Amino acid sequence: MITISSLQSRLKSRPLLHELIKNRTLFLMLVPGLVVLLLNNYLPMFGVVLAFKDFKMSSSSFINSLFTSEWVGWENFKFFMDSSYGFQITRNTILFNLLFIVLTLVTAVPAAIVLNELKNRRLAKMYQTAMFFPQFLSWVVVAFLAFAFFSVDAGFINRFIMNPLGFESIQWYTHPEYWIFILPLVSIWKSLGYNTIIYIAGISNIDVELYEAAVIDGAGKWKQTISITIPMLMPLMIILTLLSLGRIFNADFGLFYQVTQNSGTLYPVTLVIDTYVYNALKVTGDTSMSTAVGLYQAVVGLVLVLTANWVVKKINSDHVLF
Repeated sequence: MITISSLQSRLKSRPLLHELIKNRTLFLMLVPGLVVLLLNNYLPMFGVVLAFKDFKMSSSSFINSLFTSEWVGWENFKFFMDSSYGFQITRNTILFNLLFIVLTLVTAVPAAIVLNELKNRRLAKMYQTAMFFPQFLSWVVVAFLAFAFFSVDAGFINRFIMNPLGFESIQWYTHPEYWIFILPLVSIWKSLGYNTIIYIAGISNIDVELYEAAVIDGAGKWKQTISITIPMLMPLMIILTLLSLGRIFNADFGLFYQVTQNSGTLYPVTLVIDTYVYNALKVTGDTSMSTAVGLYQAVVGLVLVLTANWVVKKINSDHVLF
């Protein structure tokens, strides 16, 4: 005969089953979200098989075409790496993202510290709102704003250097070297407010008693920032950097496609993996090649996150992502 005590002991010996029964209502509430996650994020993963096939769409269904297409193994990856664009777009994607990560740290952290030190809270809120507003603009709108500055005929910058200064207009959309500086500036302008708010939230969680003790010891604002604020923000900075490293092969499509007007003359600098995949799929319709590049992008990003997390764990296990 099964008693209540014996049933409880069995459940305790199986912690997962015990938790499922104990919190069954909460787990039931998770079911809709898990279904959506399965359908949107995991079920489409079966499509990565396209990267290893020479996909040809037949008159029948997509699934039938997927199974009947010729298996070519690593040919799609080899073709991409051997192409003239393989090294170029990989280099552009990595270098731009590394630059964005560094610029985010050197701009968002000081901005958060400065805003947190403002005594006038209403003024601080106004600055935060002004900085955060560009985050809500789509890249299409940002592209038109950029065009208003860099247009050859009616752009604000060309009008300024032509009329008051007397210089010739600059063909911004035909000179790749300028966009090494323009794209980071546009990216920081759009994302600075969002990143600043994250670090302000981190600063607000620092124990006030640490600052009070520092004041008693005679430490000024600069010394408090160096000795307390930045070290206490370090775990957050490391976690956000690790998350950014995971997307180092994922360039912001809107930034590199919309803002540059997808100008072909800028490709040596602005062509990244995301825009290459889009252009390849739009022009050639080569689904297999596009899938191979996307898979290459995802796998390398995963490896970078695992490697960076392992390195951080060796240095300080308290700062790891997982």
